[in-house]
Amino acid sequence: MNILMIDTSGPACGVAVSMDGRIVCELQLTSGKTHSQRVMPMVDHALELCALTPADIDLFGAVTGPGSFTGVRIGVSTVKALAHACGKPCIGIDALEALAANAVEFDGVICPVLDARAQQVYGAMFEGGMPPVRIMEDAAEKLDAFLDRVAATGRRALFLGDGVPVLREAIEKRLGERACFAPAQHAGLRAGSACALAAVYAQDEARFMDCMTLLPLYLRAPQAERERAAKLAAAREDAHG
Repeated sequence: MNILMIDTSGPACGVAVSMDGRIVCELQLTSGKTHSQRVMPMVDHALELCALTPADIDLFGAVTGPGSFTGVRIGVSTVKALAHACGKPCIGIDALEALAANAVEFDGVICPVLDARAQQVYGAMFEGGMPPVRIMEDAAEKLDAFLDRVAATGRRALFLGDGVPVLREAIEKRLGERACFAPAQHAGLRAGSACALAAVYAQDEARFMDCMTLLPLYLRAPQAERERAAKLAAAREDAHG
């Protein structure tokens, strides 16, 4: 089975291709240009390197979030369009699970964290394995609350994800020597890891979906929607004041 995976959920734009369970191409780029400018040229280049065309792809995958609202929409929309044009199924991969797949051999708790801004993180917890074994569902919450959950396990914890550079000092202060951090080459979300997960999950066709069913994973409403809700709530209060 040939799988094309796209990740635009975070700072890097990534594309990977697997053939019969082997990652044969992975392109990863963080640049000043937006993902919308980068993703299709990278898809074209990856397919060219593999001597494939979109019609040769059996399964199109996207990292569906959590992550940047705009970034997630770009990746999901691109995969929906490709799958629709080729008449092929899609698969969605969770960003935090894909991060955990970078560190399947760690013998403690794997803790992917993404900077959700507004003093929050997107976080989850896993144990090693392929696929990683989930021990906490994805959550958007204050860092202190997330670290309380991690501390309660009493185990060494490996942190990775784009939240680490911002939060490392606070993590070390809370967990001390139990806090570990992934090296640079494993610290960020990689399209290859998401593609490897898709190859595992492709053994169960029940996980496939059509292009209309593939949707972004949002753990909270986008900022514009939150601001609109706040304005509506304020207007209702003024009306009843």
